[in-house]
This record gives sequence, C-alpha cells and structure tokens, in this order.
Amino acid sequence: MNRKFAIALACMFVLAIGLKAQDVVKPRPLTMAEYEKAKTFVIKDLDNETYVKFENTYILDRYELRKPYFITGDDGLKKRMDLYKLLAKEGMQELGLVIFYTNEKGTQYKACLPNFTADAKVWEKYFEDIHAIDKLEQNFVLKLSYVLSKEVGYQLYKAQNQGKDLSKESATYGNDICFPGDQQVTLANGTRKTLASLKRGDEVLTVNPLTKATSVIKVNTLVEHEAKNYAITQLVLQRADKRMTPLGSEIVLSTRTLEATPNHPVQTHTGTTKMGDVRENDTVLCLNKASGDYEPFTVISKKEYAGGVQKVYNIIAGDGTPFLMNDVMVLQK
Repeated sequence: MNRKFAIALACMFVLAIGLKAQDVVKPRPLTMAEYEKAKTFVIKDLDNETYVKFENTYILDRYELRKPYFITGDDGLKKRMDLYKLLAKEGMQELGLVIFYTNEKGTQYKACLPNFTADAKVWEKYFEDIHAIDKLEQNFVLKLSYVLSKEVGYQLYKAQNQGKDLSKESATYGNDICFPGDQQVTLANGTRKTLASLKRGDEVLTVNPLTKATSVIKVNTLVEHEAKNYAITQLVLQRADKRMTPLGSEIVLSTRTLEATPNHPVQTHTGTTKMGDVRENDTVLCLNKASGDYEPFTVISKKEYAGGVQKVYNIIAGDGTPFLMNDVMVLQK
C-alpha cells in the first residue's frame, strides 16, 4: 500500500469522525515503536474504564463514550468490539484508534488504526496485523469494517480489503456465463455440493424471487467450459440486524461471497443485472440459515480479477428458475 493511499484513507478517517477544525488539536505521527506499544496496553474492565493513562505518557479514551458492539456471525458465535482513541498526554494529541476484539472464549486481540500523519510503514503494519487476526478469527476484517463503517465512514471498508489480485487485463472475457467449480450449490435436502461435482438428476433448491417460496428442481445438464484464465467477479454481501441493549449494540452479522464470470445474471432490487454491472449497495436475496428466510443482503464489496486457468460451469435445471449458490440466489442463463 503506497503512502498517498494511506494518507488519503486517514484523511477520510479524520473527516468521517466529524471533528470540527476549531476543536482539533494538531495530531502528530504515531511512530512504529508507539504503534507496537499501543498493542500492549491493557484495559482491565472494558465495561467501566473509559479513560485510562499509561506510563504517564499515553491515554486511552473510549471513543465517543460508545458502548461495545456485540457481533454474532453466521457461525452463531458472539464477539465483542470496543474502540478507544489513543492520545499523547502531552498536548492531548490524537495518535489513532485502538480496537479491542474479544472472542466467545474470552481471548482478546488488539489492533491500532493510525491517524493520517503516520508513516506509510506504520499503515502497512496495521493492515498486516488485521489480516493476521483474520486468519485466526474468521471474518474479523469484515466485522471490523462494519463497525468502522458505522463509526468513521463507509470508505474505511474498502481499505480493509486491498488484496493483491492478478491484473484483470490478463483475464479472458467472453460469452461464457458460468461459475468456478468450487462454488457451493444448495441441494434439496439442505446440504451443499460443489458445482463441478453435480450430476444429472441431482435435486437442487430453487427460489421464487417474488414470493420467496422454495421448491425442488432436477439438474438436467452440467455445462462445462474449457479451461481458460477467466475474468471473475467477486461480490461480498452482508446483512446486519442491529438492536440496542443496556449493555451495548447487539448485531447479528451475516456474510456471503459469490464468484462468477462478469456476464452471469443475478437478481438485484433493480432487476436482472450482470455480475460485472452490480454496484456496491445493491441488494440480492440470500438464504438466512438461522431463520430459514430469504432476505436482502447488501453488496459491500465488488472486485474483478483473473481467476487463473480453470474450467467453469453452469447448470441447466427445471424450467430455468433461480437456484442457490453459496446461499445467494442466482439465475440460470
């Protein structure tokens, strides 16, 4: 991640938290040593300690006196997230934002979001750290992104997902309307099967997009396209059901990911749309496994990349009605 991008992102952070120019104490850069030190700070009582001093040099001040976020994901496990502003006691200068993330077992992880004056290397370390946590705590980055989007502006979400993709210019574009073979199709009995392993006669669920009623259709044909370096569009969809409690914000956060060639159709709230033309904030019907209902999920991220040389597939089933791929309602050709 280059310096210009990091500075631009941090500027959005400062603007998004709504600080007025006359109220801002000029921030100073968070050094790498301070960044590492901030991750060692311990809040003994997250429920009650809102203003804590460290080494008579630094202060953690609960962000906007917000109560914690309690986030339950698709796995049914409840996580907790607390935000604290990191201040230098001398001059009360803001250095960044410290995130405390506690899982269902009580294990705590910390991340420190620098302010816009920090060196690019500090920003790079931040992104390395949050993705390292993500490997241990599934969908940590998405949960963090949701909280930051609510607190400091939606643009921060994009910064959490700056992956290194193959250049899309090297990808094959064409008329094939299909999915990678590892995408999961929902069968009539509720289990899943990879698309590439489907066979004629397999029974899959179909969904009526108007009534949301389900029925069963049989696979007539599994269409297989020759191996090429196909262009792939990836959508990340999310639904957040939030309610306030005396303890804080209770959030049930569900996430779905779907990949297909850019010309494959999906049904959004605006009508039938090619995957490559779907926009962030569009909604697509997805299965909520907890309730068994089909509910609109919001597209929070879209990217296009070269998927590498692979075969891609599609099915012909029933009378061409929609079916479920990765719990997302998709259309046949």
